[in-house]
Amino acid sequence: MDDTRGVVSGEAGDASPGGGGWATAAVDAEGVIARWSPAAEALLGFRAADTVGHAAGALLSADPPDSARRALADGEPWSGTVTARHRDGGRRDVQLLAFPLRTGEGDTRWLLAAAAASPGPGHEEALMRQAFTDSGVPIAIYGTDLRLLHANEALCRVIGRTEDDMRARGTGFLPESHTNAEVLRALRTVLSTGEAVDARTFHRASIEKRDRAWALSLAPLKDEAGRVTAIVLTGFEISEEYWAREGLALLNEAGMRIGTTLDVTRTAEELAGTPVPRFADFISVDLLDSVLRGDEPTAGPVSGVVPMRRVAHESAHAREAPEAALGVGEAASYPETSPPARCLATGQAVLTGPWDPDYRAWMADRARVGLPDLGVHSLVAAPLVARGSTLGVALFSRRLHATTFAEDDLTLAEQLVSRAAVCIDNARRYTRERGTAETLQRSLLPRGLSPQSAVEVATRYLPADSQYGVGGDWFDVIPLSGSRVALVVGDVVGHGIHASATMGRLRTAVRTLADIDLPPDELLTHLDDVVGRLASESTDPVSDADIGASCLYAVYDPVSRRLCAARAGHPPPALATPDGMVSLLELPGGPPLGLGDLPFESAEFEVPEGSTLVLYTDGLIEDRAHDITSSVNGLCEILTHPSPSLETTCDTVLRTLLSPSPVDDVALLVARTHALDASQVVTWNLPAEPALVADARDHAIGQLAAWGLEELTFTTELVVSELFTNAILHGAGPVQLRLIRDRALTCEVSDTSTTAPHLRRARVYDEGGRGLLLVAQLTDRWGTRQIPSGKAIWAELALPAA
Repeated sequence: MDDTRGVVSGEAGDASPGGGGWATAAVDAEGVIARWSPAAEALLGFRAADTVGHAAGALLSADPPDSARRALADGEPWSGTVTARHRDGGRRDVQLLAFPLRTGEGDTRWLLAAAAASPGPGHEEALMRQAFTDSGVPIAIYGTDLRLLHANEALCRVIGRTEDDMRARGTGFLPESHTNAEVLRALRTVLSTGEAVDARTFHRASIEKRDRAWALSLAPLKDEAGRVTAIVLTGFEISEEYWAREGLALLNEAGMRIGTTLDVTRTAEELAGTPVPRFADFISVDLLDSVLRGDEPTAGPVSGVVPMRRVAHESAHAREAPEAALGVGEAASYPETSPPARCLATGQAVLTGPWDPDYRAWMADRARVGLPDLGVHSLVAAPLVARGSTLGVALFSRRLHATTFAEDDLTLAEQLVSRAAVCIDNARRYTRERGTAETLQRSLLPRGLSPQSAVEVATRYLPADSQYGVGGDWFDVIPLSGSRVALVVGDVVGHGIHASATMGRLRTAVRTLADIDLPPDELLTHLDDVVGRLASESTDPVSDADIGASCLYAVYDPVSRRLCAARAGHPPPALATPDGMVSLLELPGGPPLGLGDLPFESAEFEVPEGSTLVLYTDGLIEDRAHDITSSVNGLCEILTHPSPSLETTCDTVLRTLLSPSPVDDVALLVARTHALDASQVVTWNLPAEPALVADARDHAIGQLAAWGLEELTFTTELVVSELFTNAILHGAGPVQLRLIRDRALTCEVSDTSTTAPHLRRARVYDEGGRGLLLVAQLTDRWGTRQIPSGKAIWAELALPAA
């Protein structure tokens, strides 16, 4: 009802009833009052707050005439006398005129004009003439020859011509409108059918920048015989609704056409092609070079002269497109004061044109570098912004388009570009993720090795220089309980994505098995089962039917300085001791993983503190330029010479043993062993007697005091009590209590039972079953592992901050 505010607010002819003016109101299609003028309040006493939102029929004190009902049902104008209620409780006879106003959606709204009825000859005709003249809604009356008979003041104001001038020019709602033919067709239809017809037209005055849209309602005026004697036309401006609807339609189309692929360039082309020619004559899309590379863009707006590239452009006039002087793929650069640079710096769209000094300066800069003037009458520069990051800029220009860009066009351009920016960013992120996936396929190194004190490590992974791409070599360093560490090196047979995917699954399996502290030989046995299952589950006809792999798994204990290792079809590690001796560890040669039903054996070695342990895959020693024996001898020779760092050792090994174009991947892990000082480990062997639980607590409390860890006394006391009591109740003596102070405080209780404990939920009246749950709540980590004499239950507590 915003389009009728001039009428219903009393701006056109509102006056007091005694003055002969008209009270006006607007009623929607449901019969609910939407507007109530001050003159209407003066006429009936009801304020706008009392009437707006209420049914108009409630104001009548008597049923309206049958003729009024028929006219309302048929959507035709009506005039007559009705009896209305006054706020003081009385009744008023009111002369009422009702005009139908049809919106662009086909709804019929009503404009009501009323005045106090006063008897007298010709009074009704006078009222109708005054309502016609003073109405704020454009109204015209046409004869049966389809020529204009009368036009009210509102229509004259819209057209900008007098009634006589329009009458002389002939028929039509808007004589200069390009849709005048549509109005003429509608008039002919009403005349021939005798039925009301709706139409739509557009008009733009000379001082306006864009067309105004009008919904027209054409209704026949009939004599008593039912013959059409004239046609009344009323206009209802729907500019806001129409252009908003057109914008929504464009955005809806853009949503379907833009982003059909995850390709940055294709998405930019879809953005450039969608709004042409309805919205703009020419559209260009320039993106930052970093976006085209798939890099993460900088958050927020960008200022200064930034490197960009023309990715796509589209013109509605292919023969005349000075905007396309910059070709697709060429570098795009905008001066800092130019409208495109301004929108990039502010993050807001810019509406510009020849009236803008910055635009004129930009055209002058173009002329200096030999580029033509764009020759546009308006231009919108909108930044492509997604998730807070600027991706580029889109330019919308109108050169031959009849309408100049307006503020609502600026908003539409922002919405259009915003949707497209999300699609472009999705494509960029996909490109980046795809590149990252390819990089990760080549980079099989574990990320962020967990801190531990047992060894110092340096690692290398070198992919093969072959057409098959990366393979399935990997290494890992896994912290274990009791300050121990597991060192792993493995190799999946084959190359390519399938080998890399299999490697990832095996590396995960090794970490899972290591977490339950399996001995090396048992871990390889379980890993062999995993490889067998992967082979049986493989349904890829392209991949090898058989999945094979080799692996070396070693566990080093810095307390005992012993290394326990087992291998499955893998080369043995090399050990260089501080005295200069270098050798290959004599590990039992287990079969490769995946064969099944063959045993694996482990071996233990005492490793002096400061020894260097080298684990590697067969790509290091199997090379075209050297046989295996010479490569192993070369490795041992390198390790005999002291190196300033483990990183230098890795570089020297690879540089010496590998050819410039290796045919297989190489994974290399070099570790220097450390030992925990005797003062960091304390052990007590106690009989399995309940009375000694207090002694175990006292031992632990005393040692914490010696270490300066009194803050952990309460928690450690509880943990020792629970673990020691558990060993007495469910195991057999003797019981060993061990405390290790490393990066964390480890409380460890060992007994001769091989039964592993587990958490359970105790019932209300159970006397036990809550010990391990309490330990789990009080400590950072806890677990159990098998030892040669039985089992050990351990728990770790974080050390107080220094």
